Amino acid sequence: MELPRTQYSQEFRKESVKFFKENGLTLVEAEKRLSLPKGTLKNWVYADKRGELATVGKHQKPLTELELELSRVKRELNYSGRAGGL
Repeated sequence: MELPRTQYSQEFRKESVKFFKENGLTLVEAEKRLSLPKGTLKNWVYADKRGELATVGKHQKPLTELELELSRVKRELNYSGRAGGL
């Protein structure tokens, strides 16, 4: 069974691209630090370069409350696993 895709706010996308640009990290390293799936930040950076970041995700259907909670817990578990369970 596939877990639901995470929806990110426009503000989060914008701040993530800004974080990447200002810190001089590779895309892979920035994605890891932001706990983003592989390729997500790259898509946002390219969309930003084309001036299309504001339109990313506009056509996604809204997630139910349960899907949002599942996605949040999944990110938290992913983060705690990387932090060594601290």
